Amino acid sequence: MILEVAVLNIKPGFSLEFETAFSIAQSIISSMPGYLSHEVHRCMENSNRYLLLVRWESLKYHTEGFRQSPQYQEWKALLHHFYTPFPTVEHYEAVNHLCSIAPNH
Repeated sequence: MILEVAVLNIKPGFSLEFETAFSIAQSIISSMPGYLSHEVHRCMENSNRYLLLVRWESLKYHTEGFRQSPQYQEWKALLHHFYTPFPTVEHYEAVNHLCSIAPNH
């Protein structure tokens, strides 16, 4: 499993429009082969900044499967005009011996 991480800086004044567009776009990404899950978090200090986390079975499912698909063109049309600057996307893998699950409190 890999984790795709993108910090999304949205043009000022367009956060609500972005959230509406993302609510549509998430059905595109979640239908892709290799997709496992995603989360979107809004920054508490900067309401125009979001953190997108997407879990994929492998890097190939994101970079070759999704990014080279016709569905990516739909995703791009829905979302890319909101970004300033365009986000850097990075991929992470777990360091298993450093991972733990916190007990329920």
